[in-house]
Amino acid sequence: MKIRVANAPVSWGIMEIEGWSPPLPAASFLDQLQSAGYTGTELGPYGYLPTDPLALGRELERRGLTLTSAFVPLRLKEPNLDLTPAETVARLLGALGARYLVLADALWPEREAIAGRVQQSNVRLSEAEWNTASRNLAAASQLASGFGLRSVFHHHAGTYIETPAEIARLLQAAPVGLCLDTGHYVYGGGDPVEALETFGARVEYLHFKDVDPGRLEAARKAGLGFLDGVRAGVFCPLGQGCVRLADLLDRLDKMNYDGWAVVEQDADPAGRSDPFQDALASREFLRSTLGL
Repeated sequence: MKIRVANAPVSWGIMEIEGWSPPLPAASFLDQLQSAGYTGTELGPYGYLPTDPLALGRELERRGLTLTSAFVPLRLKEPNLDLTPAETVARLLGALGARYLVLADALWPEREAIAGRVQQSNVRLSEAEWNTASRNLAAASQLASGFGLRSVFHHHAGTYIETPAEIARLLQAAPVGLCLDTGHYVYGGGDPVEALETFGARVEYLHFKDVDPGRLEAARKAGLGFLDGVRAGVFCPLGQGCVRLADLLDRLDKMNYDGWAVVEQDADPAGRSDPFQDALASREFLRSTLGL
């Protein structure tokens, strides 16, 4: 097993959500990420980091950082989906030698409102929408391959692909790898260790998140949507929640996993003391407790 450890702008509250929070300047984010001990970063929302390949390459190189990928949400159930945003991001990633494009369904208001409680609802994709979503994902993956990128699918709370059953159905239909997000898998009602047993070699990319089980349960009981759950602190630094990271690493070792693990802590900085300290704590946990 060989795992390289990155982080991402989302841990500093920099998300694809308009008006979520005032962003930290990009240079300050990269400085903090490097200082916390990470060797790679995801792109974050397009336009946050420089979009000129030469300029971004210089910023990364002088900090010894690798651009691992970018998260691109798409409204997968929509017919005639415009893939221009994915193409724009893929072109930048390809120019900088990244290997992966992380594709996801978009947040939908009706699903965002019931995140973590999908099994108790009937807000699901129809058969026709499943077919459309699969076709759109395959088309986005084919587009990415033209830039030398492998596509991996990121299941996400608040979208139509959240639960273990929904993930399994999509992977049966679409020729993509899986970005296993440990925190979102718990949010959707699953166990990430069991996900590795279920999906095996389809897991090609990792997001390491941890979940405060008490706060998740409180969010469910209060009927909070996903974004309010984030604001309520459902996600916590690694090692402080319920994700069985030691068991996860043991399984990854048996799989001979060789790739990136991107530490993420979905957060709203307005409700947190210091994102940098959380990123530092997660990196130290991986180093001192798990040997990464």
